[in-house]
Amino acid sequence: MAVLVEQLITSDILKPARYLGNESLAVHKPWNTATIRWVLTYPEVYEVGASNLGHIILYNILNAQPNQLCDRAYLPGTDLAAKLRTTQTPLFAVESKRWLTEFDILGFSLSYELGATNILEMLDLAGIPLTWRERQGAGCRVQGAGENHQSPITNHQSSFPLIFAGGQTATSNPEPYADFFDFIVLGDGEELLPEIGLVLEEGKKAKLPREELLLDLAQIPGVYVPQFYEMGEGGAVYPLRPDVPKRILRRVATPIPAYSIGLVPYVETVHDRLTIEIRRGCTRGCRFCQPGMLTRPARDVEPEKVVEAIEAGMRATGYNEFSLLSLSCSDYLALPAVGMEIKNRLKNENISLTLPSQRVDRFDENIANILGGTRQGSLTFAPEAGTQRMRDIVNKGLTNEELLRGVKTAWEQGWDKIKLYFMIGLPGETDDDVLGIAETVSWLQRECWAKGRRSLNFNLTISNFTPKPHTPFQWHSVSTSEFKRKQNLLRQEFRRIRNTKVNFTDIRLSAMEDFIGRGDRSLGKVLQRAWELGAGMDSWYENVEQAFTAWGNAIAEAGLDWKYRLVENGEWNLFAAGSKEQEAGGEILTQDSKLTTPHSILGTRYSVLNTSLPWDHIDTGIDKKWLQEDLQRALEAAIVPDCSFEGCSHCGVCGTDFGHNIVIEPPAIPPFAGSFVPDTTKAQRLRVWFGKQGDMALVSHLDLMRLFDRVMRRAGLPISFSGGFHPNPRISLTSALALGATSSGEIVDFELTQPMDVESFREQLVSQLPTDIPIYNVEEIDLKASAATQIMEAAEYLLTVSTVGEVPATQWQDWIAAIKAKNEILSEHITKSGKQQIINLRDRLFELELVEVDNSQTESKAVLRYVGSCRPDGVILRPEQILSILEIVVSAEFHLLHIHRNRLVLGI
Repeated sequence: MAVLVEQLITSDILKPARYLGNESLAVHKPWNTATIRWVLTYPEVYEVGASNLGHIILYNILNAQPNQLCDRAYLPGTDLAAKLRTTQTPLFAVESKRWLTEFDILGFSLSYELGATNILEMLDLAGIPLTWRERQGAGCRVQGAGENHQSPITNHQSSFPLIFAGGQTATSNPEPYADFFDFIVLGDGEELLPEIGLVLEEGKKAKLPREELLLDLAQIPGVYVPQFYEMGEGGAVYPLRPDVPKRILRRVATPIPAYSIGLVPYVETVHDRLTIEIRRGCTRGCRFCQPGMLTRPARDVEPEKVVEAIEAGMRATGYNEFSLLSLSCSDYLALPAVGMEIKNRLKNENISLTLPSQRVDRFDENIANILGGTRQGSLTFAPEAGTQRMRDIVNKGLTNEELLRGVKTAWEQGWDKIKLYFMIGLPGETDDDVLGIAETVSWLQRECWAKGRRSLNFNLTISNFTPKPHTPFQWHSVSTSEFKRKQNLLRQEFRRIRNTKVNFTDIRLSAMEDFIGRGDRSLGKVLQRAWELGAGMDSWYENVEQAFTAWGNAIAEAGLDWKYRLVENGEWNLFAAGSKEQEAGGEILTQDSKLTTPHSILGTRYSVLNTSLPWDHIDTGIDKKWLQEDLQRALEAAIVPDCSFEGCSHCGVCGTDFGHNIVIEPPAIPPFAGSFVPDTTKAQRLRVWFGKQGDMALVSHLDLMRLFDRVMRRAGLPISFSGGFHPNPRISLTSALALGATSSGEIVDFELTQPMDVESFREQLVSQLPTDIPIYNVEEIDLKASAATQIMEAAEYLLTVSTVGEVPATQWQDWIAAIKAKNEILSEHITKSGKQQIINLRDRLFELELVEVDNSQTESKAVLRYVGSCRPDGVILRPEQILSILEIVVSAEFHLLHIHRNRLVLGI
């Protein structure tokens, strides 16, 4: 029988703070005032999902709509998932703690090909049938549904919410996933999702049946309803009815940086910083790059709006780092000016700027000057190929001279560790091109060397080219045997190159991504069976073996292993050595855009380039004929200029439906108005006594330290910083509290750069702290006084313990007296170095008394108060050791139910 969600979020699961839903800037709208209730469900663990920028932006936009609310859900850890299944409790949304079946609509982000197994896992945990066919007319199978678990929008035919997907993979080729979603949104969601919300609101008022509601949604540009379409020969998709569009338009929106500010998690996430989008879309035209094709045209954000969003965001979130996001940050011409302006405005606050992978040819001293701060982060460049010939084939638009200039600039500016991304298996690649990767790295190291300087270190990621829909290389494949051979070539070559770490992408997953990413509707049964066989979290290294086995078995059971073998063997290799295409000088297209030498697959002869593809009904704006022509240009190693800065490439995007490139002229770079050295002045020290209660008891000590740093920044309090290469705020927390334990006796010391009125400090601090961290007292202490962590002597706790059977209070008193009467209570202890040590627990116990007893027929609970050693040198009597003392003296089994720290005792 289902239980209350709060009973499952306990300290015995990993990082329970993932599921609290009480982060700073989380939105809590009243449930009963909303007509339409959304859940944005990110199918990854919280640390990934909660820091995804698109997730944050859409969450903020939906919550800004009147009559609508948006909650969030994430893939639970395996421990919580097991609890949900054991107790038959459905998956819940983190803020409201309501089951997902209570909402009107659930949206999943599908950002990589194998991510659908996580979506199926979440649907199953929520008690929702996996396919749209099962959901039509199905009754709710959630355990314990009653008056508090109302039916959502579609209660006329089904009690289940509408399920949809969005994201790059869903936009690229939704067909492998068509069985599972009521509809799929294509492209940008900032304008599209509010439009969907309005249609749902009208449909709910009119009490429309599910099918009629979906038909209304299908009229919105950017909404694809798979059940109104069918798969034809070769996987091509056609409408089943005349009142839905033959081709579905990808939506395009202009970035709004203000919506990027939000959700400051307590736990450390993969992108633990403020992220602001500066440019959407890329027109570089790299022929392997799906995002570059699916996000056109390029749209710059006005520099003023970027600066305003960063300044407001840093103050609202309290982050100490921000990142500027774009597919190619350095193509945002205002980058140096924006970076320097922010550096000037926040120069005394110890903040750092990071950038994702950027164009090495645009990296110069201006960009180098704005990066980092007091902490110099890593640099990432993506040359993609090791030879000029290959970079021309893929239209990278990067010369050897530009590559060297960018890397050398970084080295001269102080970077001695650089990440580089390369690919193998690119169309037309030879062994010389593969070995050129190692030659390029060795050449860069030789050129960036000077006596007395550290050698330049490279961290390389060498991935396997995976052809993507809607790119010129969508007609090309590489066999897995070729990938293995080329990886081995590079492994041998890099053995002789020092100061280089090389990481290779798993070949099996690359083949599986290709198989799914370019698949048709017949793969829905494979996806579902792979999940049933244990696939999930497939992009995580530790799950590769299990995932590959599950996928392989699912493909075989579906009778599609022959098709997978085609992918493994490189089904379409239009650049094969010795082919008639190459003998003809690289011509693969005739005047009518047909392949001159058709390929035979399963005995069927047809022109590869003219074959209907499973994603042809998705209108991305790029003409298919242009992709074919660009493939021809690749054979000739012909470069297509970036149309944001040079002439139009005639790809077909620009026009009424998709807009045009928006490139903003860069403003002048302001002079740097400071030294960017955090203030190390120590003018005042304040000691704060606080509590840790309610949900905050499930926030770890390290997360609490990060929280205080952000709270000080949000409150605008003048915290002092330490010196050195990594300055840290002078915030000193006392002894760590066990996860799940509450407290009314915690202490933290703050050192300020300027004196403040104590009461004003307290008010500003309280204004930014969660209510479950109450402040009891603030006191000014001498600057030369020792920190609280250095003068701790003891700690007082209240422990709730239990034992089997009914035990009278007199018996508990006798047990306590027996403990006090002993001079020695020895226990074995393992040191941090792994050595065994015998310690006398009695020496560390100063006081012990019984507070109260609560008896039942089967169990006796007692609240004990104890004072024990809690010294900075590690001589500590931990709460769980009180159980050890009881069990040694009483010879019975006890259980620790709750820990509460009353106070910390400080010495002089």
